Amino acid sequence: MSLASFDWQPLWLSFQLALMTTSILFFIGLPIAYVLAFSTSRMKPVWESLISMPLVLPPSVLGFYLLLAFNPQAGVGAWLVTHFDLRLSFSFAGILIGSIIFSLPFMVQALQAGLQNLPPDLRDAAYTLGQTKTQTLWKVLLPNMKSSILSGVVLSFAHTIGEFGVVLMIGGNIPGVTKVASIAIYDEVESLQYASAHFYSSVLVLLSFFILLIVYVSKRRFPEKF
Repeated sequence: MSLASFDWQPLWLSFQLALMTTSILFFIGLPIAYVLAFSTSRMKPVWESLISMPLVLPPSVLGFYLLLAFNPQAGVGAWLVTHFDLRLSFSFAGILIGSIIFSLPFMVQALQAGLQNLPPDLRDAAYTLGQTKTQTLWKVLLPNMKSSILSGVVLSFAHTIGEFGVVLMIGGNIPGVTKVASIAIYDEVESLQYASAHFYSSVLVLLSFFILLIVYVSKRRFPEKF
């Protein structure tokens, strides 16, 4: 099998999905992590448990309920089709939303830990100098938790790259649309095309290794200040 004849589309689709998921997750996860990090509400454990559910739920369970929610014949899915002509089941948009939900705890927990590890005096000093909460977050807190941000970004990206159950349940196996690398591996093994499955797997193994290498090298070079 030559590289020229190899189907790179699943790998490219996986990279697109992981990049978009991670980018969106950062901006969604940051305010959630901020609220959880400094909240004193009695409901905090409940919200933390809900956000962390994808860590313990089988991916097929989450995928099944999302598939029901995306059903164009009823509920949210029907409303989206009626008002926006948007079908999420068996579409790239659908697996993107599923990936965001599935990888949310990896981003939120990393950012929450980074915020909680910063000394309270840092925020108090910023407020004393007239900084708003938003200015304090972006100009004071985030620059002092680079390692936590990197961990959240990398873990979210790597987790999305390796997704299988959620993507398969929501998106199926549509070439060029929802057939990501993990599904391509399964498809090739079922077809007894072990050479292709080995190539896809090798690329993901190498990618995972270099992603983790970047994390550990960066943590050595840019350790948390506090």
